[in-house]
Amino acid sequence: MVALPPIIDFHAHAFPDQVAARAIPALEHAGQVTALLDGRLDSLLASMDRAGIAQSVLCSIATRPEQFASILSWSAAIRSDRIIPFPSVHPAASEAVAQIAAIRAAGFLGIKMHPYYQEFVLDEERMWPLYEAMAAAGLILVMHTGFDIGFPRDRLCDPAKIVRVIEGVPQLTLVATHLGAWDDWDAVEELLIGRPLYMDISYSLQFLDPARARRMVRSHPAGYVLFGSDSPWADQGEVVGLLKALALDADEEAAILGTNAARLLAGGDRKEQTA
Repeated sequence: MVALPPIIDFHAHAFPDQVAARAIPALEHAGQVTALLDGRLDSLLASMDRAGIAQSVLCSIATRPEQFASILSWSAAIRSDRIIPFPSVHPAASEAVAQIAAIRAAGFLGIKMHPYYQEFVLDEERMWPLYEAMAAAGLILVMHTGFDIGFPRDRLCDPAKIVRVIEGVPQLTLVATHLGAWDDWDAVEELLIGRPLYMDISYSLQFLDPARARRMVRSHPAGYVLFGSDSPWADQGEVVGLLKALALDADEEAAILGTNAARLLAGGDRKEQTA
């Protein structure tokens, strides 16, 4: 029997307390969804305790270029053995490439971006220098992929665009969220499943038939599926339960819950070009 590793949630969100009080109601209204937590860091940590989660990658999103410094500062203040912050850059920032270097210099392991909230298309021309800078720095890019519940269904970050990015910058370590592309899973199965591309399972198992989810997970390379919840939009413990309900082999389940993420965060699979 395989002993389960510590669980790592590769996709969670929280905000500074004063921001959470405004952000969560606004996001609930935009997506017509109800948050399971109030968006504060203390609430996320309490959720982790309840769900038996050892570490969470905390994904921030700069919705305006001028938010970079405050997100970087807050990320530095909250990082700990349990919280692994991924700051954010906005593609409209004239100094975005320099900001990527600053994130690396500050010791962070990755960056979070979101095409809908940051108003970009995944494979548009201005994005390539950013991807190349992230690849050169050995940073992990957690990218929202697929549709978004709070926006019109414009194809900003669909599987075809993901393929163009990973083929255009093969050294980029990209994590495609929501099992490859939220609510675009036919295209995920056609274009992404089977490629050496990281995917997290956040906000996906709730919407998929369990047999289909199991098939997708088992058809993807074993080392490239990561546990993620998208907390506070899903309950971390419930997502652990949904994964366990897929009845994967013990080693497959252990890899998704923590082993794959631990290896990636330790740098074992990152395609770093720097010395």
